Amino acid sequence: MKNKVKVVELFAGVGGFRLGLEGWEGKSASSNYKDKLESIYKVEWGNQWEPSTKTQDAYNIYSAKFKGAHSNQDIQEVINNNFSEIPDHDLLVGGFPCQDYSVARTLNQSKGLRGKKGVLWWAIHAILEKKILKRRPVKYLMLENVDRLLKSPASQRGRDFAIMLSSLSQLGYAVEWRVINAADYGMPQRRRRVFFLGYHKSTDLYKQIKKEKDKSKWLLNKGVISNAFKVKADIINTDKLVSFKLEGSLSDLTESFNKKGGKSPFGNTGLMIDGNVFTVDSKPNFSGKELSLNQIIIKQNNLIPKDFFIDEKTLPKWRQLKGAKNTIKTNKQGVEYKYAEGGMVFPDSLQKPSRTIITGEGGSSPSRFKHVIEWPVNSGILRRLVPEELEKLNMFPPGHTDAAASVKRAFFMGNALVVGVVEKLGVELSKHIRK
Repeated sequence: MKNKVKVVELFAGVGGFRLGLEGWEGKSASSNYKDKLESIYKVEWGNQWEPSTKTQDAYNIYSAKFKGAHSNQDIQEVINNNFSEIPDHDLLVGGFPCQDYSVARTLNQSKGLRGKKGVLWWAIHAILEKKILKRRPVKYLMLENVDRLLKSPASQRGRDFAIMLSSLSQLGYAVEWRVINAADYGMPQRRRRVFFLGYHKSTDLYKQIKKEKDKSKWLLNKGVISNAFKVKADIINTDKLVSFKLEGSLSDLTESFNKKGGKSPFGNTGLMIDGNVFTVDSKPNFSGKELSLNQIIIKQNNLIPKDFFIDEKTLPKWRQLKGAKNTIKTNKQGVEYKYAEGGMVFPDSLQKPSRTIITGEGGSSPSRFKHVIEWPVNSGILRRLVPEELEKLNMFPPGHTDAAASVKRAFFMGNALVVGVVEKLGVELSKHIRK
């Protein structure tokens, strides 16, 4: 394609969005980088900066793997002091930091937009606003976060997402979203994330949504997301579709949205235009090839470093951490409380997609959440997953992060997204752009 869609990638990590949109060496993630990806996208500028560490490991990987302009500076500093560094672009993508919405926290600990990193949403907002003022509006958005975002914070479930939608509406964007579990669509990891796509009012996509009288059709089979990731037709109907309007200023929403409590009004599928929200809980519709952990792992144990095998001395601790618990604990105030949690499959099943990779996946110490597999089956040989396997579970190219230590590589994959999801969204969006 002669005129490429110019992309800016924020909070880039080690480049998951870029791999999904551009491919790697012209090849597609969904083909395990064997088949050609016909891409209309070109990342013009990427930003990656981690405030809590002196060494910028993710940026070092990103800048080594990808050519072009990169920034390793606090994005807020760039916006405030050197905004011209951010080129005019057609598509803004990013998985903005989600620590404040992480499933590793309980809901009542979630600070949402008022949290330290949650405010980085406003960096995205500032870029969009400044580009509009320059009469160079960003036409399309592709953003990702943990699904907890739809019901954050616990005191006003759904408030933070409502503020995001309302702020985008005020800038002239329509938004469609979906909570996508990659494994529901044949990918090798059970990783649930909310993806939302935005379309500026200057685009044909915005005009199509505006013109569509029955918004459920957009959610069922006319939208970008619904064509990339099919849903069951019997889920979306006028009885189950919830609609409401986001009214008032952003400060009004902050104070009043869902103030009486109860569950979030946002379903896992939805659409917003002109402040009007249409949302429903949908179910995936997929009949293709499914990948299991067994198809991802390295079968030759002689290729696995020795420190990834479970020492028999630590096995009781692994079993204890993975097992069910029902006990009495005492908090810092000296108050006793009942603590219970269910047991986990140990070792992990090889016949299903893997559990979600988390940032604490690396290191040899026993953990409830790290993956442990037995290979060969019934051999009694237990080991952790190596970085190359974690990369495969996120559909990254083999050895993408091999310049870093194994613990860091595991951390990167815990922070990353499943590249195949971005690829499918990008391919479907490109069809509408080409039209």
